[in-house]
Amino acid sequence: MNKSPLKIVTIRSSCDTLTLASVSGAARTSLPDHKSSMYRTLTTKAIGLCIAVLLTAAAGTTAQTSTPYMQDIKVYNTTPTPYPVPSSSPLVKKTGGSSMAGLPASSAVRTMFPALAEVEIPGYSGVVVETLDGKIVLETNSSLVFNPASNVKVATTFAVLKTFGPEFRFQTNVYTDGSLDRNTGTLNGNVYVSGKDPIFGFEHAIAIANELNRLGIRNVTGDLIVTDNFAMNYSGASLVSAKTLFATLDASKRSPAATRVWLNYLGYSGKSGTVAGVPSVTFTGATYVQPIPSNLQLLFTHESAPIREIIKATMCYSNNFLAERLGDMLGGPYAVARVVQMNAGIAPSEFSIQTSSGLGFNRVTPNAMMKLLRALRTDLARYKMTFSDIMPVAGIDNGTLAGRFDSDFAPGSVVGKTGTLPNTDAGVSALSGEINTRNGKLLFVIFNQRGSVPRFRAFQNSFVSLVQNQFGGPVSLGYQPVSLDVLLARTRILDSRGRPH
Repeated sequence: MNKSPLKIVTIRSSCDTLTLASVSGAARTSLPDHKSSMYRTLTTKAIGLCIAVLLTAAAGTTAQTSTPYMQDIKVYNTTPTPYPVPSSSPLVKKTGGSSMAGLPASSAVRTMFPALAEVEIPGYSGVVVETLDGKIVLETNSSLVFNPASNVKVATTFAVLKTFGPEFRFQTNVYTDGSLDRNTGTLNGNVYVSGKDPIFGFEHAIAIANELNRLGIRNVTGDLIVTDNFAMNYSGASLVSAKTLFATLDASKRSPAATRVWLNYLGYSGKSGTVAGVPSVTFTGATYVQPIPSNLQLLFTHESAPIREIIKATMCYSNNFLAERLGDMLGGPYAVARVVQMNAGIAPSEFSIQTSSGLGFNRVTPNAMMKLLRALRTDLARYKMTFSDIMPVAGIDNGTLAGRFDSDFAPGSVVGKTGTLPNTDAGVSALSGEINTRNGKLLFVIFNQRGSVPRFRAFQNSFVSLVQNQFGGPVSLGYQPVSLDVLLARTRILDSRGRPH
């Protein structure tokens, strides 16, 4: 989508400072030189504009009192905007504040609650709140497109679960082309490692060393060879990952950090005391990245924790690397979008993404996100799961929602996905998911764009609480948290015949 040529003009109440910046987030230009003729001209115009605004306000009706959620800027349209403008309808009630003609801002809502109709929504925003049975609690700009930021991860999650199911595990296969001398514990040949586990780390590398030891292998006369899709410790460079694996397998080269992670893993997995000695395998050769031959002997397979646990970690911390790797399982963002469009009944014009993580310029309508939430909720129910199994629960889970909705009565009443892009599209903040109240659960989507991310978050926090109060107040979802470290420690080893042990 082309960037709008709109200009943001910030004028302080004293009208003694003028700051200009483009909507695209370019660096602001300040004109502090009072001796400059250009500055005097602009300042004069600024003062004139302030006077004009004051005269207009005096001649009209009483202005609405601003709230802490509103931006301290006014946006003036210098050329036609590429965004559609919300149309009026008999069900629409105006919110407080004003907007310039033709400006695609949050200017109207459809709601059954007068208290919500008076809420001032900052920036260029779209909001939808619905009951589980589809009744509209509040709706504004629901058919316009916004940048959903990391709410795209909801789509990636939906597509992955739809395709692979929640119990899918990533496999890392360990092969050899050599033979073992059991008397010396030496493997005469090379070791090959192939896998796409996006969360493979130090602990899993040492688990591989431990399994090699269990098979009687302590020394390898050949090389360590990995495939180009292998990743370790969230590194996108396969050679870096290969070298990290090489060093971690050998206790004499292993970092203290790797050892700490391994010992923690033994505790989280309940395997403390089951491993004798320090796992270690030494290599005489080097490490390489290359395709694996077909005539190899499979030694064993390391399996990740179920993908539902990996998704929970991805969503709690909004991890972009994991999200992209999950999307790659399907063929990338285009494939993710197609799964969403086809299975959630969403038109391509309402859902278009360039990344599986939410980075960059993605475009989604609030209505489309609401349909996606409903489709995901339905699919999760098939597996006797809920949003809290794959998304952070506010005020309880660590991650992006750890410090939000955590007052005395609110912890555990909101589960959802955040989204933040401070610089893209002039500032983006998003939040969608499920809220619980004394009178039932609600689904919600909030897309805020073109403004201050902290102000958007403040608005979201207050708005969700206000909605809950219209339904009797917040109520905990009854969520019982389990540490992500424990969830992700649910890995396992399969022998060459595919049997776990």
